[in-house]
Amino acid sequence: MSLIDEAMPGPNRPGILRKMSLWWGNWPLTQIAVVAAVIALLWLLGHNVAGTMARIGIAPGFDFLGRPANFEIGEAPIAFKAGDPYALAILAGLLNTVKAATLGCLLATILGVALGVAGLSGNLLLAGLVRWYVEIVRNTPLLLQLFFWISLAKSFPSPRQALSAFDSFFLTNRGVFVPGLGFHDVAAPTLWLLGGLVTAYLVFLGWARRNGGLPARRLGLATAVLLSGIALVFPLTGAGATWEIPALAGFNIRGGYNLTPEFAALLTGLVVKFSAAMAEIVRAGLQSVDRGQWEASRALGLHNDQIMRLVVLPQALRVITPLATSSYLDLTKDSSLAVAIGYPDLVSIINTTANTTGQSLEALTLLIAIYLAINLSVSAAMNLYNKRVALRGARI
Repeated sequence: MSLIDEAMPGPNRPGILRKMSLWWGNWPLTQIAVVAAVIALLWLLGHNVAGTMARIGIAPGFDFLGRPANFEIGEAPIAFKAGDPYALAILAGLLNTVKAATLGCLLATILGVALGVAGLSGNLLLAGLVRWYVEIVRNTPLLLQLFFWISLAKSFPSPRQALSAFDSFFLTNRGVFVPGLGFHDVAAPTLWLLGGLVTAYLVFLGWARRNGGLPARRLGLATAVLLSGIALVFPLTGAGATWEIPALAGFNIRGGYNLTPEFAALLTGLVVKFSAAMAEIVRAGLQSVDRGQWEASRALGLHNDQIMRLVVLPQALRVITPLATSSYLDLTKDSSLAVAIGYPDLVSIINTTANTTGQSLEALTLLIAIYLAINLSVSAAMNLYNKRVALRGARI
């Protein structure tokens, strides 16, 4: 036995209490009593809720998901009609939420990066305009902005007097019409094959990155193979896709892709609000890089675009990515404000389900679980990216 072992005191008391103290700290019995009290309170609450539901004739559980829903959904990315199960209605609301959150994160990132870089430019007028934009947007409630955008969307003229650009883009009180792909006869085999191709492409990119990267020529070849495979899937499965340009037909506009006023207002509000936050994140990340990096890069003969892309931005990402993750999570959660402007997102469908079935507790539990799963997935994906950026930065 060494001198250190002889000098170290033994445990305060032997046996199970010592082991409990290692797990629970200095007051194990008190903490156990608190946990037991919380469990008893939750049990009492659940017992009272179950008793109340039994008195009014409602059976607790999630069996209502298989019952037919007696309402319509104004905008659903999948086929849904009154009489379909509540589970399908909730899936439609979930897809609407995911669509708004995904497009919102993408467009807010693009606009936020552009604004963040512009705010640091030497053009005082441009930098001043960006500063005013950021301050006004960040200090205005998102709900108020959504009310403004939906009012603006409803004030556009009717389709016959629509505001148009290049005879391809139309602003009307029935939505925004833009050119887009029109799909028909898309069935489950088509979706499975497309998902398999994309998954194989991503797995190949991950394998190539772990094995030293992929030359630009091989990356282009792999992308060409992916696009060719996608193009072959449609005729093989009997599905089709055509490029459609919207055009006035009768009293409405047909063809292309239609963003309803509610979705357009929601997407605009989310992008405007969170692009301002993203602009501040990008500005902070760029300013965290020492000015000596710019001077050393100029000494090597690099111009400003190369310096930003090759030197400054890779280092700034170590600061930008964790803050951007928080912004993405906030955007996803704040998309639930869509219920205030009539967009049928997940919250709206869950509320309607709870009101029509009486299963409020189960519906809200399902809502919490879905939002938790979405946000944990976003956080996990961003943490993986942040880890890769941090490791790359550590090697520089």
